[in-house]
Amino acid sequence: MQNSNLSVKKRLIFILSIVTICWIILLVKVVIIQLIEGEKWKEKSEKQQFVSREITANRGTIFDSSGEIILAQSSSVETVTVNPLNIDKNNKEKVAKAISEIFELDYDKVIKKINKNSLIETIIRRVDKEKTNKLRIWMNQNNIYSGINIDEDTKRYYPYSSLASHVIGFIGNDNQGLDGIEAKYNEILTGKNGSISKMQDAKGNSMGKDGEQYNKSLKGNDLILSIDMNIQAIAEKYLEEACIENICTDGGNVIIMNPKNGDILAMATYPYYDLNSPYTINNEQLSNIWSELESSEKSKYLQGMWRNKAITDTYEPGSTFKLVTTSIALEEGIAETDKAGSYCCTGSIEIAGARIKCWRYYRPHGSQSLRQALMNSCNPVFIGLGQKIGVKKYYEYLGKFGFLQKTGIDLVGEAGSIFLKEEKVGPVELATISFGQRFEVTPIQMITMVSTIANNGLYVKPRVVKKIVDAETGEIKEVEPEFKNQVISKETSEKVLSMMTSVVAEGTGKNARVKGYNVGGKTGTSEDGVNTGKYVTSFIGVAPTDDPQICILVTLYNPTGESGHQGGTVAAPVAGKILNEVIDYLELEPTEEE
Repeated sequence: MQNSNLSVKKRLIFILSIVTICWIILLVKVVIIQLIEGEKWKEKSEKQQFVSREITANRGTIFDSSGEIILAQSSSVETVTVNPLNIDKNNKEKVAKAISEIFELDYDKVIKKINKNSLIETIIRRVDKEKTNKLRIWMNQNNIYSGINIDEDTKRYYPYSSLASHVIGFIGNDNQGLDGIEAKYNEILTGKNGSISKMQDAKGNSMGKDGEQYNKSLKGNDLILSIDMNIQAIAEKYLEEACIENICTDGGNVIIMNPKNGDILAMATYPYYDLNSPYTINNEQLSNIWSELESSEKSKYLQGMWRNKAITDTYEPGSTFKLVTTSIALEEGIAETDKAGSYCCTGSIEIAGARIKCWRYYRPHGSQSLRQALMNSCNPVFIGLGQKIGVKKYYEYLGKFGFLQKTGIDLVGEAGSIFLKEEKVGPVELATISFGQRFEVTPIQMITMVSTIANNGLYVKPRVVKKIVDAETGEIKEVEPEFKNQVISKETSEKVLSMMTSVVAEGTGKNARVKGYNVGGKTGTSEDGVNTGKYVTSFIGVAPTDDPQICILVTLYNPTGESGHQGGTVAAPVAGKILNEVIDYLELEPTEEE
């Protein structure tokens, strides 16, 4: 009996010990969960109960110079996402089938996303409400709502497709500006994203309206460009025509600038591309083999298609640069415009043992004034002027004209010029610089130079954006013109413009004439690199020279057509056609032709 009682007592003690140990373990676990891992479990619980989705803000609208014509805008669309953990496993295949059919998506890819062990998966971005409404109808008919989200989104749209494509640029899938104005002014154009946050139960059902929070997105600021859509369209029309007719293998560009305030009225680079489909190559030959190319090759060709050669590429300006030498010589009192017999072209000139020919060496120009030398584009005359000016003084003016630094135009990817360092320039190097060869500049630097001459010698910085409109207040902020140094005097400016008028009236630029108006200009032809067999042909001009309103630069890369590659026969006619229509559009008063 005693042994039996002892046995019962031992069992009770054992059971009590086990229970005590279990309570101790449970207590320790509670302490660990509450005090040590509390934050972790709290966070996990909130993640399951609290779901937040971002609402993309509309980017600001981009207008042309009128402030009325829209060049880029954001339209309201919707994005479909799913919360895989909240979709009933019995409905997953049904949901995947419906979504893939409505939005014409690959079923396997959709079901893979729906089966993921994640809080949220994006099914399709930026679709029209017409399609998302079909999904809403299906959800109502099948009484399936949990885990399927349809949210506001925004889509960038370019009404004129390829117009000013290299200036405007485009955005990526994340609404981030990738090129042109879209990239340069991304922070200003990008608004503030909103969000939808809601509390849900374990099954993913919303816990009432009190548990939902909506933060409205804020639209980005608008931009008003200096680009005039009509002038841009005129420039693009004749640039495309010229590149096709003259078989310009490397395309071309046109810049039109207002010399009084620096406004870029048009900037065209051919070939153009569709901003609404920026990843579609614009070359027919490449498009036929596109699927066969490596991703690195595709990237290279796309980067080339997007490149705005008017600011990113350098070239030898050739004889158009004689305007710089002329301006320096007149400003420094080294030359006079119309002194007969000041210069004599014998077909070539010897500099430091090197003989440099005139382009018309076979029939020398003979006795000339400076005006006649510019009209004839006679190399030896400008070589001689360069030697008189000297390296130090010439480089001083290169800096003043803005050739030794970037213009600072408000676009991405601007390149700088390529000149020898001043201390390395000898007599021969100075000679070639004087008539525009063996160095490289950008088209935007060249149009800025001629605008300086046209603006009474005062340098004005080129700009593409002239106004910023606040999205909330509607307040308009003016981007003021930026004037810099007085490069040459007004008197010198007038002399150079007069000589440029003679170049178009009677000289190499006569194909750029516009009836009833005094147009000034200079033609140029240069090699595109050393021994490449390629040429760059150009024309730079001002109209009307009596009171300059517009400056123009036409640059064509490697023309291989029957008309050849001379600036006077290839580039000047293009400028003439453009100027004729632009002058008519601007309704400029006719001037008496000199």
